[in-house]
Amino acid sequence: DRRNLIVTDMTELLEAHTKRDRAEHESRIKDEFLALLGHELRNPLGAIGAAAQVLKLTHAEGKPEARAHDVIARQVDYITHLIDDLLDIERVNAGKIRLTRQPFDLAEVVLRAAATFTADTRLDRHIDVTAEPVWVDGDAVRVEQVLTNILTNAVKYTPPGGRIRLALRADGADAVLSVEDSGFGISPSLLPFIFDMYVQADQTLDRSRGGLGIGLALVRRLVELHGGSVTASSEGEGHGSTFTVRLKAMPSTETSSGLSSPSEGRVKQRRVLLIEDNAEARETLRTMLQLSGHVVYDAGSGPRGVELLTAVRPHVGIIAVSRPGPDGYEVARRIREKPQGRGMLLLALTADSAPGGSMHTSGHGFDHHLVQPVDQDHLARLITGAVEGS
Repeated sequence: DRRNLIVTDMTELLEAHTKRDRAEHESRIKDEFLALLGHELRNPLGAIGAAAQVLKLTHAEGKPEARAHDVIARQVDYITHLIDDLLDIERVNAGKIRLTRQPFDLAEVVLRAAATFTADTRLDRHIDVTAEPVWVDGDAVRVEQVLTNILTNAVKYTPPGGRIRLALRADGADAVLSVEDSGFGISPSLLPFIFDMYVQADQTLDRSRGGLGIGLALVRRLVELHGGSVTASSEGEGHGSTFTVRLKAMPSTETSSGLSSPSEGRVKQRRVLLIEDNAEARETLRTMLQLSGHVVYDAGSGPRGVELLTAVRPHVGIIAVSRPGPDGYEVARRIREKPQGRGMLLLALTADSAPGGSMHTSGHGFDHHLVQPVDQDHLARLITGAVEGS
């Protein structure tokens, strides 16, 4: 009677499983930390941005208060842009970004993105724009983000008085977008790594111009998600640089892309129910809405907001979905159950900028979601849309 004893050393397998579990745990911790960081930063930025808007609405242009508003608003936009880039690059690397694709005329996006820079006279840069109609299939919001990041980079590294040329053209089956500047240029040793994480184009120049070094890395990731490519070229330091994006073009269509701004109707006074536990954010947003001509009823808790619903019969409800107590989604559900709440416009106020956020809120009774700091023009258009649809 023979018996065989087989001994297998499982040490390496167990170690591999342990390392994998540890890596997954660390990845989850990082994701949770970044989500919390974004939330904690966006809340005060939302209050600061709303307060700046109040300054703009209450003080004539040219006064010190109006100039203070411009500084605050510009810095809020800059910090918000950094937060968005940081969170987006992590989502891209984790495969969590999903594109919302549809056909659109890339020229519209180019002109809109460029207008943000050309309208700012403080930049003191000559920006030339030429854009012929070229249709692509992609996510217009993400493509505009790509272009904005490239233009921001060009402005950062082009001294006052310099020139930036933005051009869009069709090249066979491709849409070719190029941004050429007369700035500091890129050294040959750095050029191959310019799209890598945490690389800054001015490593040998003035460090005060540096950022997080993630803007161009995000550009490459987003372009690749569209099936396109992005390249950088430069004759060296002091000779400027050119960034070129190629996307797959498609036959033009007469169908409206839906990207043009809605016509601005006459603003009518609306009753707005604001539910926000953060006192400062609630006060500044309420003041901003009141200065825009609306009647605002605010509540610091969900139950109080639901109580006000029957009494004031609001046209619009703005609800912070991260508030304590009854969750904002539950508050929205309760409002929708009331006869007065079935036809009103419900807006979710959130610090979550993830693309899935809007889908998540729409599944809980909300019509739209607003990311802090709130885009004042976007909010005004939503309220105007509710007026026109009523």
